[in-house]
Amino acid sequence: MRHFDVIILGAGAAGLMAAIAAGRRGRSVLVLEQAHKPAQKIRISGGGRCNFTNLHCGPQNFLSENPRFCVSALKRYTQRDFIALVEAHNIAYHEKTLGQLFCDGSSQQIIEMLLGEGGAAGVVLQTGTATTAIEKRDEGFRLATGQGDVTCSSLVIATGGPSIPKMGASGFAYDIARQFGLKVVTPRPALVPLTFDPATLEKLKHLTGVAAEAVVACGKTRFREALLFTHRGLSGPAILQISSYWSPGQEIAVDLLPEETAFDLLRAARAEKARQELHNLLADLLPRRLALSLCEAAGIDGRLADLSDKKLRAVAGLVNDWRFRPQGTEGFRTAEVTAGGIDTGEVSSKTFEAKKVPGLYFIGECLDVTGHLGGHNFQWAWSSGHAAGQFV
Repeated sequence: MRHFDVIILGAGAAGLMAAIAAGRRGRSVLVLEQAHKPAQKIRISGGGRCNFTNLHCGPQNFLSENPRFCVSALKRYTQRDFIALVEAHNIAYHEKTLGQLFCDGSSQQIIEMLLGEGGAAGVVLQTGTATTAIEKRDEGFRLATGQGDVTCSSLVIATGGPSIPKMGASGFAYDIARQFGLKVVTPRPALVPLTFDPATLEKLKHLTGVAAEAVVACGKTRFREALLFTHRGLSGPAILQISSYWSPGQEIAVDLLPEETAFDLLRAARAEKARQELHNLLADLLPRRLALSLCEAAGIDGRLADLSDKKLRAVAGLVNDWRFRPQGTEGFRTAEVTAGGIDTGEVSSKTFEAKKVPGLYFIGECLDVTGHLGGHNFQWAWSSGHAAGQFV
């Protein structure tokens, strides 16, 4: 039976980073991946160009029942550290909006970088291998796999969450946590499109494909980015961001004209362009189909000269404060990440070792730490993986 110092389940971003860090310390490392290819989420991320980190990444970009849990790991391995690794491999990259960094070429460059670093550190990668059982022993763990049993002193769980199941994602990490008596915060889809109820969908289906800059808010949390009307509801960066904070039954508020007071604009236009039609004025400020839809929803249109302050306020209310209650989300099928997960109270924020189970570690998305859109979840994978790799 083969024995390794460290076995890592999951050859994604966190698992590969932990393997590299542990291998560099001279530990014998085996990475087991059930899929036939490693790093599938890296491959598809960023439209195939991998949004591998964010220049502004920090604790403020994460949500968790314990918001302080992520601080230590993010400080010990920062976005600057990962950027230095990318630059050392001569991978060209560029910055998009809000500090997001993407490869100029393909995300495959990041995968090859990680595999190359792992190979140089002596890491053994075994794909197409499912782990069917885990047994705790005095000296470590015994794993039953489709390729035979293996043992290790330290076991690292980096299998992610159930988001995008078509890529093999599952709640396997939670099953392991529960097997060893660890608490799990109810997992839910995050960074996911929101859906409308059938009646709202029927009213707004003609807006499919329309995009607009907006401030989207849920409670006290707000994001300013683009939103996109879809054949199911709403998507786009602003919606994906707010979805991580939304709970069923909550109301979403949308300001379609950020930093402008629509009523003041409408009233000033009435004084200067009295003969202009309301929908034409709105079409100068918003996409035409959206402008027409707002007039229809308010039941108000016509020449500005003929519209009272009360009517202008009604339209302005829809522009600056459109409110709706989503029916739900598109679920794990399209969610970029999973919110919730293994309770961080069960895990050391320094070593990522389970407090109740010596030698068992959890890293990456399977923990109750969820980043904002824009490279933050990858940075959490790099930071948590690197941190655990120093101790396994």
